[in-house]
Amino acid sequence: MDNSLITKDLPVFKKIALAAALAVMASSSFAAEANKFYVGGDFGTTKVDNYSDRETGYGAFVGYNITPTIAVEGSYRRLASFEENRTDFTFDQAAISVIGSIPLSNGFGLYGRLGYNRLEAKESTGGHSDTASTNKALYGFGATYAFTPAISGRIEVQRPSSDLTNFSAGVSFQF
Repeated sequence: MDNSLITKDLPVFKKIALAAALAVMASSSFAAEANKFYVGGDFGTTKVDNYSDRETGYGAFVGYNITPTIAVEGSYRRLASFEENRTDFTFDQAAISVIGSIPLSNGFGLYGRLGYNRLEAKESTGGHSDTASTNKALYGFGATYAFTPAISGRIEVQRPSSDLTNFSAGVSFQF
């Protein structure tokens, strides 16, 4: 058997193997780099103790995935807006949080949130309004489901302060 044919084809095989290996590494590199940033929005209800029943709220958030299981997220949320005894009340939240997540199977995952938030309460009656704000620790937990690699749904319960509890459902878009 002529060994020159084997050695002649070997460099071509090495080139193909090298090209395939580089393609796999590049695709895994892109997969590792993809989905670092995300944005989203949510709707939900907030219970304001000693004030009212559950009130509708909404919010927006932006985040950065430091690792596949740790993210940092900033958000703004209108926790509640309601009228009671001819007085309008609004409760707003601006927050920054660290989120730790645990991926489960089939696109599902669980996460916990620990952060810091600024709460602002505004009371308006007649032509007069009064605003108060406070800074508090924030914690929460939730569940996620990845519809696609770039689109996820999530539900969460969050405790911005001792007298506020927020339940929300939202969607995030990763890029």
